[in-house]
Order: sequence, then C-alpha cells, then structure tokens
Amino acid sequence: QLQLVESGGGLVQPGGSLRLSCTASGSTLDYNDIGWFRQSPRQEREGVSCISRNGGTTNYGASVKGRFTISRDNAKNTVYLEMNNLKPEDTGVYVCAGTEVVDSCTDFLPLFFGTWGQGTQVTVSS
Repeated sequence: QLQLVESGGGLVQPGGSLRLSCTASGSTLDYNDIGWFRQSPRQEREGVSCISRNGGTTNYGASVKGRFTISRDNAKNTVYLEMNNLKPEDTGVYVCAGTEVVDSCTDFLPLFFGTWGQGTQVTVSS
C-alpha cells in the first residue's frame, strides 16, 4: 500500500527558498499523479501544485505560480517542490497526496486524492 512521507520544511526568512520532498514507500509512484496542498489556521486546504505520473503535466495555484516548481524522479520514488521567493503567506503545513485517477492535475481537487502524507511545516518569518 502506498505511503507518502514529506520532508524539507523549516523556518525561512521572506525571500528565501526551500525544497520539499515527498517520498513514497510500499508501492511505486509510477501510476500516481501527485499533488501538494497546504493548510494554515487562516485558510482552508489550498492546492499548491500537481504533477502527472509521467511528469508531462504540471499545474500551480495562482498564489505560487512563477515562484514554485514541481518535479519528480520516479526512479527515486520522490516528488519535489522547489519554493523560491517565499512570503509570509506561504506559511502552513505542506502535505503531498497521490491519486491513480487519470488527469487529476487538471483541477487537482483534494477529493481526487486518496493517499495523503502527514505533512511538513513551512514557516516564513523574519
């Protein structure tokens, strides 16, 4: 059974960068679209980014477009989220999720994703 574990979160100053990793165990990521979502006390769960199983399709939330980049290495069973020019409003718990439903990255709604990690905290503050 697929399990996902996030890593790479931490405290960073505004304008800084972080790279998050979402590593799978128990099964292969080859048949999963992977999404990143974030949640904070101020906001409901928000879709951050998504990448299709072959990496050919990526999608981003409006608030992160141009600053974040999603990628994957299926040989390492890992999806990455490179976050640049971080802002205080990027603060939250970042969770990766997987789905075998095809074309989930078109809208990457949380309801399409059946496997969720525990999340990693990202705090952007001076």
